[in-house]
Amino acid sequence: MPECQNCGSFVTDAYARVFTPNEQGAPRVCPNCEDKIRDGAEVREARSTRRT
Repeated sequence: MPECQNCGSFVTDAYARVFTPNEQGAPRVCPNCEDKIRDGAEVREARSTRRT
């Protein structure tokens, strides 16, 4: 099962297929990550907390 490289949370195969770069084996961040977000092809620190 794929896991987020940042927080270790489980992600679905579909999520991993869409959001994992070709040269990496797992997504770098996921929707459960509070401190990082995807910004285009990059990952950056979140500027504010997410509303949950």
